[in-house]
Amino acid sequence: MPPGFDGRVAIVTGAGGGLGRAHALALAARGARVVVNDLGATRDGGGSSLSPAEAVVEEIRAAGGQAIASAASVTDPAAIEAMVAETLSLWGSADILVNNAGVLRDRSFAKMTLEDFRFVVDVHLMGAVVCTKAVWEAMRERNYGRIVMTTSSSGLYGNFGQSNYGAAKMALVGLMQTLSIEGAKNDIRVNCLAPTAATRMTEDLQGLPLDALDPALVTPGLLHLVSDEAPTRAILCAGAGGFERAYITLTQGAHIVGADAAEAVAARFPEISDRSAEIVPEMGAAQAILELTKARAAGA
Repeated sequence: MPPGFDGRVAIVTGAGGGLGRAHALALAARGARVVVNDLGATRDGGGSSLSPAEAVVEEIRAAGGQAIASAASVTDPAAIEAMVAETLSLWGSADILVNNAGVLRDRSFAKMTLEDFRFVVDVHLMGAVVCTKAVWEAMRERNYGRIVMTTSSSGLYGNFGQSNYGAAKMALVGLMQTLSIEGAKNDIRVNCLAPTAATRMTEDLQGLPLDALDPALVTPGLLHLVSDEAPTRAILCAGAGGFERAYITLTQGAHIVGADAAEAVAARFPEISDRSAEIVPEMGAAQAILELTKARAAGA
């Protein structure tokens, strides 16, 4: 049965256009009350305007939905806390958070300034931290929460000229991994969405099939990740109607000790890399457990 969101309250950041707009419209169409958050900045983070968020709110209201606009910057904890406080006062809960806000300052690492690196990390990573922290206690108190981090193939697999963006996007996967563990007892499910879509973030790329990369084709995956039946700790890739799962895996590896261990690691690297029996660990301790198990088996 398709997910419904009657009675749910959703906050979507970066919702003034592109993916965020598609997410906000879809959630509202299925009954959610939506906070449309967008700073209204340029693609590289300059300026601000409430107009993009207000335009999406008007679309939602014209279709019979409920929504409010916010131009709070995700890098401003006080502004985000005020936004969440207003949401709780108006609607009584904050059930869903979609961390979608982002910027680009692409350049090769050799030419990138530290300022541009820090800024992109601040918006993508710390922006998600700020927003998640602002709703976390409310979700814990209600024993319900659905949070999505917007990661990227640039973080999962790399992309030339996006060391800052890729680092921030992969960091969101690490944040998701731990928050999903910490939130489990309160039914707070945390997932990542890695979208491929034609938005202003991709407008410089040549030859993209724009119709096939409609942001709305990503949103069905988002709706599942924030539904009552959502998984947790999933990395869902989506674009052009395709949906895939990405995993952080661990091979069985090899136990190597002794004076010639460095040489043995080099010689046995294919064995260490063998993926035939790899696992998806449930938590970070799995690495140490696997290594100590090999050590015990070797009589260490």
